[in-house]
Parts: sequence; structure tokens; C-alpha cells
Amino acid sequence: MKKRLEDYVITIPDFPEPGIMFRDITGILQDAKGFKMAIDQLVDRVKDLDFDVIVGAESRGFIFGAAMAYKLKKAFVPARKKGKLPRETICEEYELEYGKAAVEMHTDAIRPGQKAVVVDDLIATGGTVAAICRLVERLGGEVAKICFVMELAGLKGREALKPYEVESLIIYEGK
Repeated sequence: MKKRLEDYVITIPDFPEPGIMFRDITGILQDAKGFKMAIDQLVDRVKDLDFDVIVGAESRGFIFGAAMAYKLKKAFVPARKKGKLPRETICEEYELEYGKAAVEMHTDAIRPGQKAVVVDDLIATGGTVAAICRLVERLGGEVAKICFVMELAGLKGREALKPYEVESLIIYEGK
């Protein structure tokens, strides 16, 4: 029987606390066939799309986004946690469950009129990627699509990403 992408995800019950089903993506990364499958499926979601650059969210979005950019011959832009980029940046804050966080991009990362695909491993509440989309737009770019490997639909992250087009390879109904 042929393996599906979700077969590579390792589910750890009660981590980090009781009642949580932690979805560990490293099972995909640790298996060459699983990693290839994930990249191929992500590429299939955008290969016919008109866009210029892939923006990867720190840190696992870098892994998937950079591999996609390589395969599609597109530029790759890292969106990093505040204070990690060495040149002039713009910053966007977003809400966490208990506090705030911030994400940054170099001011020359997106040129006006460029279309970007934003990539991350997981969508939970959508806050990080919503902040990245605001950065793309503040730099004069347009978000063409957002792609995730996994989605925790019970956390309603898609609501934070309206009106963008969102694709997830694997959707888990719970949290």
C-alpha cells in the first residue's frame, strides 16, 4: 500500500500537556520519500501560479520554502523572528496566546509589484503568517497564495488569513 504524506507525521498524545495531540513534522523530514512527497505536493499547488518569490516563515517554513524555491527556480525570502536579520528590516507584531511576538523581513526582500507565495509547516491560529503577509504588502508586494504542510483546523487559523488563498496538504480537524 502506497504511503500518504500523513503517514510520515508522528502523533504524540498529551504533549506538551494532557489532551493535546502534538503533530511532529520531523517524521516527514527524516525520510527522503516523505520529504520529497511534501515538496512535490507543495510545488504542485503553485506550479501554475503567477508569482516571483517564496517567503518562508522561520524556522520550518525555511526548509519547505527553500526547497520549493530551488525546484521552481524562484527567489527565497526568509521571514525571521525579530532581531535575527543583519540589515535594515521592517517589523510586524502579532498576538500570541500569552503576549506578543514579532517577525521581520529585510526592506529590500520584496520589490513593489512582486507576487509572493508564503510557506510554513503548520497553520494553527494563523498569527505568524498573517503578520508575514502584512510585511509583504507593506513592501509593495502581493500575496499570491499561502501554503502549509499541516493545518490544525480546530484552531481556526484560516479565519486570520482571509482573504488570502490558503492550501494545506494535511488537515487535522482538532487542535
